[in-house]
Amino acid sequence: MTEQRTRRSAGADSKQAPRKKPPSAGSVARRASDELADLLDREPEGIVSVERTDDGWRVGVEFVDVRRIPETADVLVEYSVDTDRSGGLVGYHRVRRYLRGRPEDGR
Repeated sequence: MTEQRTRRSAGADSKQAPRKKPPSAGSVARRASDELADLLDREPEGIVSVERTDDGWRVGVEFVDVRRIPETADVLVEYSVDTDRSGGLVGYHRVRRYLRGRPEDGR
């Protein structure tokens, strides 16, 4: 009987729990955008960048900072959001502020 218990426990140890699939770039970007929107109490204009880092992800999210008429004169702001590997927000900071109607500055 002791031999059977040993075999069962050895067999149970050899089974591995299924690995959890890491989140996709899209799901991390949406989560980061949603969490930052909650913190700032504003609706994001869009996700402008997403990249993997050593510690997780960095996501660029754009918001309207000042609404003007016409809309092409709105002042936009871009935030860089850092997340952990599972996509949870760990920090953010403002990267730049600019007019909607202005062409890119070559960044």
